[in-house]
Amino acid sequence: MECSSESFFSEVLNHYKERKPFVIYRKPDASKISGLLQMNDVVFYSKEYKESGFIFSPFDSRKESVLIPFDNSKRLECLAEISSDKVQSVSISEDDLAQNKHINLVEKGIEKIKTSSLEKVVLSRTKEVAVKDLDFITIYKKLVDKYPQAFCYVWFHPKIGFWMGATPETLLTIYNESFKTMALAGTQKFKGTTDVIWGEKEIIEQELVTKSILVSLNDIASTVSVSDVKTVKAGSLLHLRTDIKGEIANTSSVAKFIESLHPTPAVCGLPKMMAKDFILENENYDREFYTGFLGELNKEVEEDTRTELYVNLRCMQYKEDSLLLYVGGGITNASNAELEWQETENKTQTMLDVLLK
Repeated sequence: MECSSESFFSEVLNHYKERKPFVIYRKPDASKISGLLQMNDVVFYSKEYKESGFIFSPFDSRKESVLIPFDNSKRLECLAEISSDKVQSVSISEDDLAQNKHINLVEKGIEKIKTSSLEKVVLSRTKEVAVKDLDFITIYKKLVDKYPQAFCYVWFHPKIGFWMGATPETLLTIYNESFKTMALAGTQKFKGTTDVIWGEKEIIEQELVTKSILVSLNDIASTVSVSDVKTVKAGSLLHLRTDIKGEIANTSSVAKFIESLHPTPAVCGLPKMMAKDFILENENYDREFYTGFLGELNKEVEEDTRTELYVNLRCMQYKEDSLLLYVGGGITNASNAELEWQETENKTQTMLDVLLK
């Protein structure tokens, strides 16, 4: 049901006050915001990705994916032409030990790469921002207005948690026997132009991610085509991106694609299991849904179904009067630990820009 933006957000806010699950989201470059308001507070899970609804999946694929089912929710839509001049009241608490902790973690990752078959590992951290009287509607309006090419969302379940973000990375689109994905890696600050020079570390990292994704598609795609590497803008940052698309093999399914692609080398590393084990053993915190994936699963479109999933990057979690900002970076043998710290600081700016301005 399409409605005015005022009534859309009013209904969402009332639903939140009733402590019922909901998700609102705007796809990249889309003109409308969609909403799903679940009718009860039951936790639905997706086991084999055959269900239909909005899926929210954690980084650790051994844990369950949460589903807001289409058939148990009220659907809303409004135009995405919104803006807000309100400011969320926040207070940033600097952790004096955070920089040293992350630098030590990165140095440990570099050493592991140099002394083993590990090629790349993505290491992350959080930054805490104290929030008084969360105004998620204002924050979301600013995300949508500021990041038109990102997947912008707010997701809430009273028994699971509260997340929001603006991610630049597509995990997977499947429709009409065709699929699309991307390899996204390398980061530098946007300084007014996308015509920039990339360092060897970023170029190699992008090549590793692209090659790994292509290998993972060998048994599930019948044809694959790869674009040239391009520089793309995501908020205040630039990334290297390669678009990958093709036709699905007859024996493939959404579940097989997810199993092959998640977690991607862009958020985990290479080899996948070795990198994942290093992350779980050394990051010393639970990523939860950061670097997981989210989006529409098996949505009916005309006479077919469409799946559109995004990697949960540039996100934050609301928890006990604080917002936890999640950020990370890809580590290779060419990494510099202090520069990797600065990259995570740059990435927090995507979220801070909508909290502080």
